[in-house]
Amino acid sequence: MDSRTIKFNNADRPDFVKELRKRVNTYFKENNKSKYGNANMVIKTIFMLSLYFVPYFFIIFNLTANSWIILSFWLLMSFGMAGIGFSIMHDANHGAYSKNKNVNKYLGYLINLVGGSSVNWKIQHNVLHHTYTNIAHHDEDIDGPLMRFAYKIKRYKVHRFQRFYAWFLYGLITLSWSLKKDFIQLRRYSKKDLLKTQQITFKNAFWRLVSAKTFYISYVLVLPLIFSSQSWWLTIVFYLIMHFTCGFIISVIFQLAHVIEETTFPQPDKDGKMENNFAIHQLNTTANFAKNNLPLSWFVGGLNFQIEHHLFPNICHVHYRKISDIVKNTATEFGIPYHQNTLFGAISSHAKHLYQLGKYDFA
Repeated sequence: MDSRTIKFNNADRPDFVKELRKRVNTYFKENNKSKYGNANMVIKTIFMLSLYFVPYFFIIFNLTANSWIILSFWLLMSFGMAGIGFSIMHDANHGAYSKNKNVNKYLGYLINLVGGSSVNWKIQHNVLHHTYTNIAHHDEDIDGPLMRFAYKIKRYKVHRFQRFYAWFLYGLITLSWSLKKDFIQLRRYSKKDLLKTQQITFKNAFWRLVSAKTFYISYVLVLPLIFSSQSWWLTIVFYLIMHFTCGFIISVIFQLAHVIEETTFPQPDKDGKMENNFAIHQLNTTANFAKNNLPLSWFVGGLNFQIEHHLFPNICHVHYRKISDIVKNTATEFGIPYHQNTLFGAISSHAKHLYQLGKYDFA
């Protein structure tokens, strides 16, 4: 079924959507707050960029020849890379970082600087994931040949072991993006006529992708191979460790928000109609975690408040904690689920979900 044929049920409790929007808008109006980023967002931006680029320049300029210290620089880069994705690029590509569209546009390009593609990301994340959250074969975040995240997806024998190998595969995601996945995605999105959502042709998108990948590999790998005091093979190992660490962090954070036992994986009927309206669908398929873990919440760009993000993706993440009580209370009043968990509770729930989906064809 084509994604464009899927229709959400607008007749499903429209009063909830109206009341929730009213209460959230009232919060910003009464507190005289902008829905975009603030000074804290600017400070975080500087911090995350420094966390990535300062260690990089230490490597390039041979601050030390000690291999363990050099490894620590690459590890710091992995956290900076994840932080750029969580806390800067993500908001920018949702148009939530600033009311200035150019600020959002150029900060959104930071994903290209760390090995990804802003064009592909907007399609996979903004268009497919946010619109068709947890709908198998439409939300690409839950699709993949080696993983089974929803019962609608066919189960193969290898899935019996996914609860073991999933954690390793999570670490490969950013490396895959940087080397091959973006090219495969771009061709697929062209065939599905999705590039028009970004107002770009396949030819332009392809050459922009080639240019971005060439620049990325040149500065992040070739230059360290040339200038670092480490042997070439050790530099490559450190580069792979950086990607694995970043990929693991990013993957786990996003899985804990959607792929757990508590969330649902609804499917449209034969006519493409969904049971719920869009907002209630987001509440059923999304979960928050580690609400009181302030350092984690700061680092992951408020993405542990994933419910608020999916309901209000155009609001900067620095406001999610404040509006989360409004969303929860409104959902409770209307008898709608509001999933939330601790960090370790969410990890445990994800692990159990992997086990169940790997062992059984149906719930």
